[in-house]
Amino acid sequence: MTDTRGGLKILIVEDEALVAMLIEDVLSDLGHKVAGVAGRLEVALKLAEEAHIDFAIVDLNLNGARTYAIAEVLRRRGVPFIFATGYGAAGVEAGWEDIRVLPKPFEPHQLSAAIQASR
Repeated sequence: MTDTRGGLKILIVEDEALVAMLIEDVLSDLGHKVAGVAGRLEVALKLAEEAHIDFAIVDLNLNGARTYAIAEVLRRRGVPFIFATGYGAAGVEAGWEDIRVLPKPFEPHQLSAAIQASR
């Protein structure tokens, strides 16, 4: 569900606190609302299952753990998402090629374009 300004409620799955804060700032500037931030797999899975979200930005690796379980939950719920990763598209396992990959580091306009293209 979108908020009254037309922005999306977005879940951020990112283990680097500074990167998560920067993403929050960019999303706010773009008119979106951050529905939650998770830096640990357990927290991210709970939010992916239960939070009212329109979109998610998912780091491919949280403290050494791959995040495909989170992606599976989002896919099952029909929530569009992107992978944001320093590995680039080459780091994505087979079966996930249809999900847009935003290589880190990225610029605000690249994040905006990835969100628009993935909805």
